[in-house]
Amino acid sequence: MNIGQSAPTFTAPDREGKHNSLEDFQGRWLVLYFYPKDNTPGCTTEAIEFTAKLPEFLALDAQVVGISPDSIASHGKFIDKQKLAIMLLSDPEHQIAENYGVWQLKKFMGMEYMGFVRSTFAIDPSGKIVKIWSNVRVKNHVDTVLQELKLQVDR
Repeated sequence: MNIGQSAPTFTAPDREGKHNSLEDFQGRWLVLYFYPKDNTPGCTTEAIEFTAKLPEFLALDAQVVGISPDSIASHGKFIDKQKLAIMLLSDPEHQIAENYGVWQLKKFMGMEYMGFVRSTFAIDPSGKIVKIWSNVRVKNHVDTVLQELKLQVDR
């Protein structure tokens, strides 16, 4: 993926099983973030922070959507447990992650495996990628995304 490129289209189910597509967000900003697993410390912090800042994103006419390989049932439990207000989509076959280049070889405690690399994409109302954050560190990430989006919207 490169800045200025059209975002790859996708269709994925939310917690109710309703399919959501990139086209559903056309005409508004989209913050699309990929995370490895529901109910893990970093992923929980990130989801809670996106939820806390959601009113500021909405004020910029931006929707926040998280994608992980977890099932819609897992997403439902995660949303309920953490009182999340953001939309979470399920990509168990990691097709969307592959299209966005975030399904990659990872290493943990000497073991290698394929998985979601925490990444965020800012997509403009016409469907173009305007900013990419790869190998995201959760601390201050949501504030960084919000500040960048404010700059992009003001352009």
